[in-house]
Amino acid sequence: MTTFLDRRQMLERAGTGFGMLGLAGLLQSEARGHVVGPHFAPRAKRVIFLFMNGAPSHVDTFDPKSALADHEGEKPTGKTKRPAKAGYMPSPFKFAPHGESGVVMSEILPNLPRHADDMCVIRSMHTDEPNHEPGLLLMHCGNQQPIRPSLGSWASYGLGSANENLPAFVTLCPGRPVVGPYLWSNSFLPSRHQGMSVDTNNMQVDKLIANLNHPSLPRDQQRKMLDLLANLNRNHLEQRAADDALEAQIRAFELAFKMQTEASEAFDISGESKETIDMYGSSVFARSCLLARRLCERDVRFVQVYYVTKSGKQPWDTHTNNNQRQKELCADSDKATAALLTDLKQRGLLEDTLVVWSGEFGRTPFAQPGKNKKKAGRDHHADGFSLFLAGGGVRGGMMYGNTDEFGMHAVENRVHVHDLHATILHLMGIDHQRLTYRYSGRDFRLTDVYGNVVHDVIA
Repeated sequence: MTTFLDRRQMLERAGTGFGMLGLAGLLQSEARGHVVGPHFAPRAKRVIFLFMNGAPSHVDTFDPKSALADHEGEKPTGKTKRPAKAGYMPSPFKFAPHGESGVVMSEILPNLPRHADDMCVIRSMHTDEPNHEPGLLLMHCGNQQPIRPSLGSWASYGLGSANENLPAFVTLCPGRPVVGPYLWSNSFLPSRHQGMSVDTNNMQVDKLIANLNHPSLPRDQQRKMLDLLANLNRNHLEQRAADDALEAQIRAFELAFKMQTEASEAFDISGESKETIDMYGSSVFARSCLLARRLCERDVRFVQVYYVTKSGKQPWDTHTNNNQRQKELCADSDKATAALLTDLKQRGLLEDTLVVWSGEFGRTPFAQPGKNKKKAGRDHHADGFSLFLAGGGVRGGMMYGNTDEFGMHAVENRVHVHDLHATILHLMGIDHQRLTYRYSGRDFRLTDVYGNVVHDVIA
C-alpha cells in the first residue's frame, strides 16, 4: 500500500535530511582535522604563555633566601648541573608577602602583588638542561632535540580551533629567540597545527600580517578564485593517497581568506582606549601582551608571547650585571603582565584563561664573576627555579613547593617540566597520556613516558 505524504510531512522529513547532510559534512570536516576533543570538562579554554627568554632569577623575584646573606662569598658544595665558579650572592632586593594569601614577591615586581590572590607561584621547578637550546626545547616541546611538536601545536591538535577565522595557535615574537621556529613547530603533527608567528615590532596590521589584503580583487572575486582553486586541489587530492601537505595548503588558503576580515580587526590595537594602552605600557612586550588579550578574547586557543627584542635573543640571560638587569627587565615585564591579568579579569576572561609566566630555567644563587666585581652576574640554573600560573582553574594565592635554604635544589613538591606540561593539558581538558599521535611506527605524546598532573595547584 502506497503512503502519500502531505506537504508538511514532506518538508519535515526533507528538512531533517538536509540537517543530517550538514552534520555529516561537519563530522567529515572534524575527521579531516584529526581533532581529538577534550577528554573531560576543561577549566581553561585558552592559554597565554608569557616566556621570559634567557631565564629570570628565582632568588631575585619569587624565592627569597636569607641564607645567601649569611653565607655570602662561600662556595657551594655538592653537585649541580652548572659548577660554581664563585660564592653565594645574596639578592639586594627586599621581599614581602602580599594579598590575603601572603604570596611573597620581590620589590622589583611592584604591580603583580595586586594579583597575589590570583597567582600560584611554583617554587620547586626543575629541568634537565642548564643550556639555552636544549632547555628551551624541553620547556616548549618536552624533548631536548628539535624533533617534537611544541606545546601549542599539541593543544591545537588536541582541541582544534574555537574560531574558524583565526589560527588556533599564534606566537607573538618581536625577534628571533635561540632555536627559533622549532619552539612553535608542529614537527610530525599535521602542518595546520604549526604556530603562526607574528613580529610585534610594528603594530600596524599590514606589518603584523603580511599580504593580509588582496592588492586588487574584491572579496566576491577572491571567493570565486578560491573556490575554483579548491575544486582543482580536491580533484588532485582524490586521485592520490592522503597528502597532508596538499590538505594543509587547501586549509591555509581558506583560512587566509577568512582572516582578511577577522584578523584585520583582531590584530588592530588602535581601537583600544588610552587608559588600557597606558595600563600596559609602551614597550614591545607590553603591546604583545595587549594583543594576546585581544586574540584570546576571540578564542584563539594558545598564544605564546616571547620576551625578546630585534637584537636580543635572550634578554634575561644575566651573566653580568645581574642585579641591575633583573630590575630593568622586571619593571617592563611586571607592568605588562599585571595589566594583562587586570584586563582579563575585568572582562571575565581570567576564569577560563590560563596565564603562565616562566623562563627555560632559573639563575644560580651563587655569583658568576666578571671583570667588574660590582657587576657580577648569575649563571644558568636548572636544579631549582620559580614560575607562576594564574586563572584557568588554578588555585590562586598559593606558593607551591620549595627549594633548599640557598635556592640551589628543588626539595619539596618537586615539579618537572613534564609535570608542568601534563598540568597545563589537564587544565585544558586533556589527559596527557591519551593525547597521542602515531608517527614512524610508534605513538608519541608531549610528555613522552613522563609527567604527572600537579593536582595540588588546581582549584
